[in-house]
Amino acid sequence: METPPIVSRDEWLTARKELLAKEKEATRARDAVAAQRRALPMVEVDKDYVFEGPDGKARLIDLFEGRRQLMTYHFMWMHDSDVGCTSCSFLVDNVGDVRHLNSADTTLALVSRAPIASIERFRQRMGWTLPFYSSRDNDFNYDFHVTADEDIVAPSQYNYMDKATLEAKGIGFFVGKGQDAHGLSVFLRDGNRVFHTYSTYGRGPDLLLTTYNYLDLTPLGRQRYVNEFPHHDTYEAGAPAEHCH
Repeated sequence: METPPIVSRDEWLTARKELLAKEKEATRARDAVAAQRRALPMVEVDKDYVFEGPDGKARLIDLFEGRRQLMTYHFMWMHDSDVGCTSCSFLVDNVGDVRHLNSADTTLALVSRAPIASIERFRQRMGWTLPFYSSRDNDFNYDFHVTADEDIVAPSQYNYMDKATLEAKGIGFFVGKGQDAHGLSVFLRDGNRVFHTYSTYGRGPDLLLTTYNYLDLTPLGRQRYVNEFPHHDTYEAGAPAEHCH
């Protein structure tokens, strides 16, 4: 990997100030997008989703844990090996102290289309304390377009693109039958009513990857794609890494 050119301190300062102007412009643009995101209209969730958690059955409203806002990370599962996706695991590893989110009346929960026994085994292996629910016995994954099966929800789509568009882009695997993908959905509670306010897919959850945010400040940058980061317990063990799309 190439390193930056070597220059004098004055030349560096000139280049840094030029970049600073662009950074400020990007920050203002990001603030404007965030304001537009907050102003999105919302849709009432009228389906009674029942999940399986470590303590038994839980409805969507239960996932809020009494708070007004809920963020659900759609965690991709590798059904052939019965473990969580490495990319999604990398994202969860980057989650900080959720007490800060909780203090802002917001709950973060993980949801995956896997048996709760498999989820619990993997969650304990990874050392995570985030609430992690199974959506195996409901339509949550299908309705929020992170699992494709046209026998259940048609037509198939992912990241607001239909099957033909995805295939033309060479990423038709996202809508292969029974294929899980990743994403993030946000909900707002008003009493006993639940509203869907936002969902993002693809690189949308990239903002949550704090490792990347750190590495973006360095000259060598990210160095590897998100799906090239293995499960964290394999770094020292020398075990072969399993990767998802």
